Amino acid sequence: MELLAVLAVVLVIITPILAISAFVRVQRLGEQLRTFPLDKLTDRLSTLERHLTTLEKRFASGQPPTAPPPQPAVAPVTPPPQTTAQPPVQTTPPSRVLLPEIPRPREVPLHPPQGSVFAAPPLHASQPKSSSLDWETIIGGRWMNRIGIVALIGATTFFLKYAFDNNWIGPSGRVAIGILLGASMLPWSQWLLRRGYSYFSEGIAGLGAAVMYLSLWAGCQYYTLYTRDVGFYAMILVTVGMAAVALGRNSQRIALLSLVGGFLTPILVSSGKDEQVVLFSYLLMLGLGLLVIELRRNWRSLTPVSFLFSVIYFWGWYEKFYQPAKLERTLIFATLFLLLYAAVPVFRAVKCSSLNELDFLFALANSFSYFAALYVMLWPRDRWPLTLLTLALSAGHVMVARLLPPPKSGETPLMRFLYAGLALTFATLAIPIRLDGKWITLAFAVEGAVLVWTGFRSAIAGLRGAGYLLIAISALRLLVFPLPALQFLQNERFATYAVLIACLAAVLYAAREQFSSVSSEERGLLGFLAVAANFFALFALSLELWDYFGRQSGLGIGSGLAQHLSLSLLWTAFASVLIGLGIQRQSPLLRWQALSLFGLVVVKVFIYDSSYLERFYRIVSFFVLGLVLLVVSFLYQRKVALERSSS
Repeated sequence: MELLAVLAVVLVIITPILAISAFVRVQRLGEQLRTFPLDKLTDRLSTLERHLTTLEKRFASGQPPTAPPPQPAVAPVTPPPQTTAQPPVQTTPPSRVLLPEIPRPREVPLHPPQGSVFAAPPLHASQPKSSSLDWETIIGGRWMNRIGIVALIGATTFFLKYAFDNNWIGPSGRVAIGILLGASMLPWSQWLLRRGYSYFSEGIAGLGAAVMYLSLWAGCQYYTLYTRDVGFYAMILVTVGMAAVALGRNSQRIALLSLVGGFLTPILVSSGKDEQVVLFSYLLMLGLGLLVIELRRNWRSLTPVSFLFSVIYFWGWYEKFYQPAKLERTLIFATLFLLLYAAVPVFRAVKCSSLNELDFLFALANSFSYFAALYVMLWPRDRWPLTLLTLALSAGHVMVARLLPPPKSGETPLMRFLYAGLALTFATLAIPIRLDGKWITLAFAVEGAVLVWTGFRSAIAGLRGAGYLLIAISALRLLVFPLPALQFLQNERFATYAVLIACLAAVLYAAREQFSSVSSEERGLLGFLAVAANFFALFALSLELWDYFGRQSGLGIGSGLAQHLSLSLLWTAFASVLIGLGIQRQSPLLRWQALSLFGLVVVKVFIYDSSYLERFYRIVSFFVLGLVLLVVSFLYQRKVALERSSS
């Protein structure tokens, strides 16, 4: 009974294979018939009929069918010397003009060459096939064949299930049948490939690999015929074999199928226990093999898929098994994953000197996924190691940017911009990781000034843009998060403002030499930074005077009156300095800032100070403002007079 069951299983397995083979043969014969040159054969028959008609006309006119009169021998004539005015002289009489020779009937070729002078359009053109005949051929010759194959496969599946359910075939036989069936599909797919059925061949190869994976999984997990280690190594062999098939056929689709099977292997043989070293080592080896294959064949889709599977495995393991005691080992594996997948875009950039959008996104995803792993494992308990590793990540990207070959003429150094931008990003992220409060603001301001300075020296607009952004973040932090100021001028708030103003001054000084070469938009931004520097200087001094007079109680007047009077005097003096510098340097921007500040002081003095200040301080405020305004008016009149005299 067991022998009959096995024979029946073999018969059921072989039957669909033979049916599909017959289908392939029929398809091949149909292709040959469709490519047979029937139109050429019709042309030849038409030519033969034409010559026969010519012979019949000759017989009817009484002309002997013998050979035509011999052509007169024409002696070679020496060409006369070329002249510019006379045309060539015709030496042959009109009655002796040579006509093209008409072949004799016995010399009519049965197979005239294509393109002959006697080729004529066929007398009976082939009629186009009707649509009903086309649909009949498609339904009867193709659809029925495919439906029959599917039916046979379904019959085989149901028969195997019936045999399994009735215990005709034991567990060992089931696993063996699955492995043999999957393995037999590989040479069959190769046979199909040699006959031109590439897509069908790749599908059969993928189906064979899937059958072998599932059979091996059933043997170690479902039936427990052998240990999980044996199943694991057997699946590795299947993956290696499929990779070899992909390389031999130069098929990226088969390589993707082997990749998916290789990454499904740990799930298929998983025991549910923590096996970090085995799992991550296997993922690294699999990724390394795929890296070699991709670089050898220049396939761009293998490594991103491998990276995605590795990320899923890493975070899946982390969610279930990670503990602080495993920190060092996990960091080592995370770093190895980073280096493995960072090598792909670097090698491709060195080899091809270009990156496409997929490589660009892949480099970003690899770097930021590593940083995310560092942050999750180290923050906030291990801030110093996190800072050092982030700075090391930044330094690594700087090194890669320097090692990349220079771009060719006419190309944009996009790769260097990519890695330099990543280096800058991680260096910036290291600042808030380690520092707090004012130190973050100071670090952002200094780093922004350095980037702008470097951007002007290297003529790289991207660096300048990053520097402007960091300076803006620093200024915003300084305004949103106020710092304490316990002493007049000698406090961390005024020192932070002083550093920010110095950074703005350094940016403006660096832009002075390159100001003519920057765009109009960047010139407007630099003008805004100049105004911002004056604003922060005035704002910092105003805060210091406000706090100082607010803490004083022995002035004889209220602290509020003293604060407002000090602001009026400070703003007037600051505006006077700006107007003097603007006239001296011939800077309309400085003069307009001074005039705007004078307008603000006038509004404050005439509206607020005249209402709330006492009579003596009101007199002082008005006197100082009036005197300064007269001086400013005199300076402007002098400036106009000098301009008129010089013109």
